Amino acid sequence: MQPAATDAGGGGLLRVRLDLAYDGTDFFGWAGQPGRRTVQATLEHALGVVLRIEPPRLTVAGRTDAGVHARGQVCHVDVTHEAWEAVPGRSSRSPGDALVHRLAGVLPADLRVRGATVVPAGFDARFSALWRRYTYRVGDSAYGVDPLLRRSVLWHARPLDLGDMNAAASALIGEHDFAAFCRPRDDATTFRTLRALRWERAEGDLAVATVEADAFCHNQIRAMVGALLAVGDGRRPVRWPAQVLAARRRDPSVTVVPPHGLILESVGYPPDADLASRAEAARQRRAAPGPGV
Repeated sequence: MQPAATDAGGGGLLRVRLDLAYDGTDFFGWAGQPGRRTVQATLEHALGVVLRIEPPRLTVAGRTDAGVHARGQVCHVDVTHEAWEAVPGRSSRSPGDALVHRLAGVLPADLRVRGATVVPAGFDARFSALWRRYTYRVGDSAYGVDPLLRRSVLWHARPLDLGDMNAAASALIGEHDFAAFCRPRDDATTFRTLRALRWERAEGDLAVATVEADAFCHNQIRAMVGALLAVGDGRRPVRWPAQVLAARRRDPSVTVVPPHGLILESVGYPPDADLASRAEAARQRRAAPGPGV
């Protein structure tokens, strides 16, 4: 059931949350780039076709790099009341259900919109988010990776000790300057609050890392995974990732693992009444020189 329509800042616009999933293998990441196939450009074009408008601009919870997958990505788009109400046409579906159904017939097979919901005007897919949760999957079996999983699992040729990896990971949890694990960007803070980082076995020969934070720096997860793999196979001691973190500068000895093992699983948001205040606080921290989102 759709919530009551909400004017997203005037002008007769509605703010619509889109929940989506994609196989990132054949995309050059989320963000639109001239001449390249990206998730953003593909979805914006499809929305333009279905809504019969110029392709609208999307705001996303977290930009994913080329080759990274998503099961629980979130974005928002502002559309007119007229365009929204026209989506069902002669069908009895709600506008949200109709939009999901019609997009399924327009989008390529490696991109799906799983839900479309009108949200309060204060909702911002990026700045209202409280946390992002990713997983990274590694196969350490001697035979390699199941061919059916090769697009989403990294093969590591040495057996991994998850006990040592979890011991090393525990030192990274909390609020820190993660500059040692990030690709630097001008005027961007590298302070983040890492809420969870743990490894578990799944399906026998898979090692799965679950990583959750308020937000992530560029390449942060893949660099942390690379450091922890070096601990897990015995090349580095358990204390090494903490030592790298404490140095607060990019360490060339840390391997950034390939993108295809990484999946954005879900994004968490506060109750509707707190969406706008959360977004405003996040924008202010982003602009501040110290710790931020």
